[in-house]
Amino acid sequence: MNQFIVDATGNGDFTTVQAAIDAAPEHSTKKITIQIKKGTYTERIVIPEHKPNIHLIGEDREETVLVYHNTANMRGADGEKLRISGSASTYVYADDFSAKQITFANSAGLTAGQAVALYAGGDRLVFQECNILGHQDTLFTPSNGRQYYKDCYIAGTVDFICGSAICLFENCELFSIDRHNGYVAAPATAEELPYGYVFLNCRLTGSTAKHTVTLARPWQPYGQAHFVNCWMGEHIRPAGWDNWRDPEKEKTATFAEYRSSGPGATPDERLSWAKQLTQEEAAKLTVPEVLSGADGWDPIAMIS
Repeated sequence: MNQFIVDATGNGDFTTVQAAIDAAPEHSTKKITIQIKKGTYTERIVIPEHKPNIHLIGEDREETVLVYHNTANMRGADGEKLRISGSASTYVYADDFSAKQITFANSAGLTAGQAVALYAGGDRLVFQECNILGHQDTLFTPSNGRQYYKDCYIAGTVDFICGSAICLFENCELFSIDRHNGYVAAPATAEELPYGYVFLNCRLTGSTAKHTVTLARPWQPYGQAHFVNCWMGEHIRPAGWDNWRDPEKEKTATFAEYRSSGPGATPDERLSWAKQLTQEEAAKLTVPEVLSGADGWDPIAMIS
């Protein structure tokens, strides 16, 4: 069976998302659609590596909510702290996964520390019209895979988009929640990767104070972040970037922007080791260029 319906009220094939994932065939080469009816599904969800080609479709973006409350400081059954990799509400280890009109959330709260809403660990992942809600480390992308985020809303405080994957965010809203010292992105790009995080035509908004949020800081030495044609609110610091208390990373990280607009766009005040792209350089940062890879992946084909 290649299609399931999840309904918390009992009017579907399953009442939990995990039950539908468990029922999906292993190593499928065909699309497996899981339709999720409106409701709040409070469960820790794992899509394992041996279950590729799963596609989650929510009935309503705001009212189809996958949420849990773990944090990095909690302890597991072995007594050890969960850390960032164990704190997620939803885990995607499989390749060729997509989600549409779903809210992924971690409800641990503002003071909980690291608490991941979505662990996106596979290759060729697509998230369309999704909300990804948390505080610190909201979206964690720990693999070297490729991911496409289209028309999504991502909210958090510190490093709320973090990890080593190649990710392109198009027409997304990045919302910084109240905090005196925030960071949007913390790329950990491997040296051999051509790209890290690319933000195209995004809006950087927030409820936090003026000049309290940094665009990005390099989690690892070769972290990459590009902001192209993005609107930035006044919460963005004039300096723009941060070296994570390590001047050596200024020599290896690649942080750049092109035609930023809004009150947070202050190109003349940005740190000197970051870059303002030329029109020619910015024009190369397209979906095919960034995400196609050796296999010619087309994420647009996965969007229905």
